[in-house]
Amino acid sequence: MTDATVQDSGNPIFGWIGFCVAALSLFAALFVFWAGPFAPQQSAGVSLGELAAEIGKSTLRAAAGLEQPEPVARARDLDDFLRIGVAMLGGLAIVVSVIGLLRHEKRRPAIAGMVIGTGAILFQFFAFAFFAFLGVLVIMALLNSFSDFFSGLFGG
Repeated sequence: MTDATVQDSGNPIFGWIGFCVAALSLFAALFVFWAGPFAPQQSAGVSLGELAAEIGKSTLRAAAGLEQPEPVARARDLDDFLRIGVAMLGGLAIVVSVIGLLRHEKRRPAIAGMVIGTGAILFQFFAFAFFAFLGVLVIMALLNSFSDFFSGLFGG
């Protein structure tokens, strides 16, 4: 009778490489989050003022029946490339760790690499989603204050 159980190979090279790349991606995600942004940023007041002006212009164009301008592609900056690089490192860690599992290497380093690589990607995603949600709340508060101001001007 043959032994049908799968034996772990003695040297989990891909599992450990996946774990190291995953740890590097998590450290890079934390670094980009805490030390960034690295590209020059406008102040929040300028950004929100431009957003409010653009909303006003868009509303006037829509009310007049005019065409809206064509979308313009946003230029990428250093922060975008760093976020993309961290996500690619996390993805690479997951792929290398899965290769370790497929080669029947020891499971612990490979699973740890997959979990930490996924954690690095999810950390970036949830940090972005959280700040986007906060941005929406600020915009809603601004629009609410503008509507209160303009309703007072026009007696509404």
